[in-house]
Order: sequence, then C-alpha cells, then structure tokens
Amino acid sequence: MDLGAAQEGNPPPEREGVQFLQQTVGSLFADYGWYILLSSVAIYLLIQKLSRSFRGKTQPRLDAAAVEPDAVVRRQEALLAARLRMQEELNEQAEKFKEKQKKAEEEKRRQKIVMWESMQEGKSYKETLKQNQQEPEPGASAAAAAPKPKPNRKPLRGAGYNPLSGEGGGTCSWRPGRRGPSSGG
Repeated sequence: MDLGAAQEGNPPPEREGVQFLQQTVGSLFADYGWYILLSSVAIYLLIQKLSRSFRGKTQPRLDAAAVEPDAVVRRQEALLAARLRMQEELNEQAEKFKEKQKKAEEEKRRQKIVMWESMQEGKSYKETLKQNQQEPEPGASAAAAAPKPKPNRKPLRGAGYNPLSGEGGGTCSWRPGRRGPSSGG
C-alpha cells in the first residue's frame, strides 16, 4: 500500500526533475514567449549581416593580391603624372599671382612718389589722385572711359517734402504709443 500511494501522489525521483523543468520552461514561454522569439530572430539577422560584411572585407584583399603587378605599376605612374600636372598648374597660378602682386606694389609705390612730389610743389594730393585716375590706361578703350550721360528725370517728391515734419503725408499719420505699463488683461 505504501508503494501504490507513493506512485499515485508523488512521481518517482527521476521524473521530478523533468516535471520541474517542464513547468519552469512552460511558464517562462507563457510569460515571455514573444519577446524570446523576436530577440532570437533579431540576433539571427544580426549574425547574418555581420558574416556578410566580414566576407565582403576579406574577398577584396584576396582580389588585390591577385592583380597583376604591371597594372599596379601603370596605375601608380598615371597617378604620379596627374600629380605632376596639377603641381605645374599650381606653380603657374602662383607665378601669375606674384606678378600681379608686384604690379600692384609698383603702382602703389608710383602713386606715393607722385603724391610726395605734388606735396613738395604745394599742390593737393587729392587733385593728383584724380588726375591719375582720369588718365586712360593703355589697354582700356575710349568708350569705356567716357561717362554715360544721365537722363533727365523728374523728382519723385516735391522740393518742400520733409518726412520729419509730418506735413504732406496725406492720410498717413503716426503717433507714438502711450507710455507706461500696458493696460491689458
């Protein structure tokens, strides 16, 4: 009788561990099943993406080692030639810039000399500057040096118009607001 009662109420000791594990895992999946499923799918996709990127990085290295040395030498020579051309262009631009700077400095020096001479003679330096500016440059055309005549236009307002006087405005009159705290609210 003791054996039958032990078998009906309590399972044998080997099955107790399996039942406990089954109940624990079952309750865990019942409570967190969707979270576990979604996280496992996300981890799987992450592993797939990382393995693809790792394979992609290793294969070009193998391809680079298989490239012919002649092609590498030609590519390097082409790069070197392009760099030399670019450096030559840069040097030419630097030379042009230096020439422009020298011309500008020479012109300034010449103007200073002319100003000094005119001041020694007792003339105004402003008059000499105007004369220097009016002299046509050798490369400039005569048409560009002549000023264009301005067309005769009638004035927009009468001669007696003064915006500060408050007159002549017609319907528009502005007055400043009241001083002090605003009376709202």
